[in-house]
Amino acid sequence: MVDANGDLGSLDEFIAHSPEMLFVARSDGALLRWSDMLARTIGPVLSQGTPLNELFHPEDRCALATGWERVRGSTTPVQVHGRILSSERSYRPFSCVVRGSRKDELIYGSFRDVPLDDGVLDELIRLRERERILNALIKAIPVVVWAVDSDGVYTYHEGKGLEAVGHTPGQFIGKNIFELYGDAKGDIRRTMAGDLVHGLAEAHGCVWESWMIPGLEATGQVGPVIGFSLDVTEAKRAQQTLQMKLDVIEAQQRVIRELAAPIIEVWDGVLALPMIGVVDSARTAEAMASLLEAINHRGARFAVLDLTGVHVVDTKVADHLIKIVKAMQLLGAEGVICGIRPTVAQTMVELGLDLSAIVTKANLRAGLTYCMQRLNARATAPRAST
Repeated sequence: MVDANGDLGSLDEFIAHSPEMLFVARSDGALLRWSDMLARTIGPVLSQGTPLNELFHPEDRCALATGWERVRGSTTPVQVHGRILSSERSYRPFSCVVRGSRKDELIYGSFRDVPLDDGVLDELIRLRERERILNALIKAIPVVVWAVDSDGVYTYHEGKGLEAVGHTPGQFIGKNIFELYGDAKGDIRRTMAGDLVHGLAEAHGCVWESWMIPGLEATGQVGPVIGFSLDVTEAKRAQQTLQMKLDVIEAQQRVIRELAAPIIEVWDGVLALPMIGVVDSARTAEAMASLLEAINHRGARFAVLDLTGVHVVDTKVADHLIKIVKAMQLLGAEGVICGIRPTVAQTMVELGLDLSAIVTKANLRAGLTYCMQRLNARATAPRAST
């Protein structure tokens, strides 16, 4: 520490005789210099190299540690409330303001006596309770809670989620987030502009779901960023595994559907679609789309719907069958329905479906014979003279 004129002694003299309770400490918290006022307040326990946290009540040391990590490597002042050991060997409530220096890596601070009234004590209790809850959460849940100042320098870096990537609490304090995660620069800038940003990103071999919250400066302007990053790697892997299983199931169902309703080209220009098992509306609609595509692709003249293996149909299925045949006619093909079982025939009659315009045959053989005869008749029919 050197003053403007390079006089180390005069600066020490200023600190020593200041009417304020001032101190200078190393980044590890060891006290280097302090004012006479602070020495009189604290008492003989104060000595060169005394860790600052030893002056705080054991229940308040966590608050100091949190504030200390935020201020290391940053010039943004941080205020910590706590009970400080006094010369009477009792603890008194104080407000401690600390500020870091990037130049000499020292921490400068001051204490201010807090009037002992119910309002202040209630506020201290609330702050301790909130801090206790926060610490319990970030130590139990795989999250990283972090904060950067308006320059992008980390002022806070804690959480159980650090264990998964081999980091330690406070490891990034004083480092610049833009240098560490350049690909997140846009999101950080957006948050600094006042937007709440939420998204997924991969870093250090893990998948993180992060919320970036705009913080407020003492002036009320948006600047710092508060971050909450949740390790969702296992959930993401489980989701990917589930999706792979669903894809396999979908592929199997597609094969089953194709096997259950195969389109067979039994002769040039003649297609057959045997339908087997339970036929519902979805399956009938898929069969309709596949058959019409096959007719169009192969230029078929006839298509035979074989319902021999179908035992039950409902209103929608019966209606679909009628629509399939009508759609074939629009493509220039003739539809034939064969193999209608008595129960299915009864259902169609009860539904009042008009099959008079549709060719129906007793079985697949009869349906194919009809198609062959029609093809032969067309082939042998005399052409009109021109």
